[in-house]
Amino acid sequence: MSAIQTAKHILTDRAPADKYVVWVVLALSAAGVVAVYSAVTYLAEVRAGVGPEQFLLRHLLRVGIALGAMGVVSLIDYRTLAKYSRLALIAALGLLVAVKGVGSFSEGADRWLQIAGFGFQPSDLARVALVFYVAVLLVKKQDYIKSFGKALVPILVWVFATVVLIGVDDLSTAAVLLGAVMLMCFVGRVSVFQLLGLGLVGVLLGGALIMNSPARAARVEAYLGMDLFDNTNTEQVMDRQGERYQSQQARMAFALGGLTGVGPGKSTQRDFLPAPYNDFIFAIIAEEYGILGALLLLAGFCVLLFRGYLRIARDAPDPLGLLLAVGFTTLIVAYGFVHAGVSCGLLPVTGLPMPFVSYGGTSLLANGLMAGVLLNISRQSTRRAAPSERRPTSAIA
Repeated sequence: MSAIQTAKHILTDRAPADKYVVWVVLALSAAGVVAVYSAVTYLAEVRAGVGPEQFLLRHLLRVGIALGAMGVVSLIDYRTLAKYSRLALIAALGLLVAVKGVGSFSEGADRWLQIAGFGFQPSDLARVALVFYVAVLLVKKQDYIKSFGKALVPILVWVFATVVLIGVDDLSTAAVLLGAVMLMCFVGRVSVFQLLGLGLVGVLLGGALIMNSPARAARVEAYLGMDLFDNTNTEQVMDRQGERYQSQQARMAFALGGLTGVGPGKSTQRDFLPAPYNDFIFAIIAEEYGILGALLLLAGFCVLLFRGYLRIARDAPDPLGLLLAVGFTTLIVAYGFVHAGVSCGLLPVTGLPMPFVSYGGTSLLANGLMAGVLLNISRQSTRRAAPSERRPTSAIA
């Protein structure tokens, strides 16, 4: 049999992936391309001195890579990928350590590594690897999952190593990642009391990271409108041109957009928001397409939440697929809603991009990988005919 015939046989023999997830990801990506092209105009022409088409082409290339990665991963059995999850997590932790020493700065946080002229964020790769390996550990420890010492402690070693290394520079990413892992542990039958303790430790750790960082403390004070920390400048925090500037400009975008928006490409707040193409892309969409356009975008994430939890996770062929579906669905959807919450002032300002919508590189790739795993799990679940055909959990050992 020729290589072409073999490939054709493999592709035609596979069950179809969840079409709703595919269409939502494509729709979010298309909306992101249009929004980024509008939002990046000021940056391109005024700051970079080039046409916005250059940024658009760069974004299109990255979206294409992310969608390509999603397609490829959707064809690879997630159990095969799980076998390499520990090595992937060790490599990601190594990159997180390396970025502390040789990372390049991006708006005050050394989160980027430059290799052969290409920059990427190790934290995006680490969150994918961590969810994979935590799912593997939860499955392997089911016989004694209620044991704190034998089950939870070995998991926490990897979780806190990753969360702390990420949280030193990017607390919002670390918090969402920890929340997703805790939900996976809950689904994996870890004791609720142990999870409450884990949550308390996470809150204390987050509080310590906030108090030790004047920039984070200032953002919390600006959000609450209160002077809480000694290491911040109260006058600057409460100044409309200080820490409150970003959130106020984002809220103005919502006010200008109204119900139906000012129209595509007619945003004015893109000239004032520091990162309208990334951290505040949702505000630009709300301004140009109104509350109706913003709600339609959020509806896409609701569809992903529904399909991820109530279709893919529920019908997963084994516990590993269930846990992966819960973890990756949570990460994608939580990023989307946290980003939206920041843009409309419901949450403190963070740097979380909106999945598949915001301008980015590594974040787009990570989201493509996670969506690809969800699609592969959905392929497996649609082929189940009888319990005897289900793959054993030991397949990942």
